[in-house]
Amino acid sequence: MIVTVDPNDAKTVRNKDNVLALYEQMINQKQSAEAVSRYTVPDYVQHNPNVPDFAAGLVAAFGKTTRDRARFRVVVHRIIAVGDYVWAHVNFLNLFTDDPGDLGIAGVDIYKMNAEGQAVEHWDVLQPVPDATQAAHANGMFSSGR
Repeated sequence: MIVTVDPNDAKTVRNKDNVLALYEQMINQKQSAEAVSRYTVPDYVQHNPNVPDFAAGLVAAFGKTTRDRARFRVVVHRIIAVGDYVWAHVNFLNLFTDDPGDLGIAGVDIYKMNAEGQAVEHWDVLQPVPDATQAAHANGMFSSGR
């Protein structure tokens, strides 16, 4: 994982750590209610049109997905924290299928954090990870070319 954060800025380090902990507990450990109550505010604003608004909507969406998809997990490849914002470049594996060969959904999540280090707002962009034979180049969606 590539991490870009000022190690001398305790607030941004905490925000980065909290987003990583949110992913780990909510998705990989399949404890959405516990994670969301700890790392988001109740009136959390969601900008993904496929996920209901507020913390309760996040719990409902990810609770259902983690129950329906035994293999569902997230891998964080890059994370950047600056001030109140955290950006994460991730691969959601088995988000839509439990196929063991699933290549996943590449995402960039953007979180706005409050003074206590909880997520108050979220935006994302998502796209399917193509099979290497379908890609226009060999760079890879998660590799570093330089």
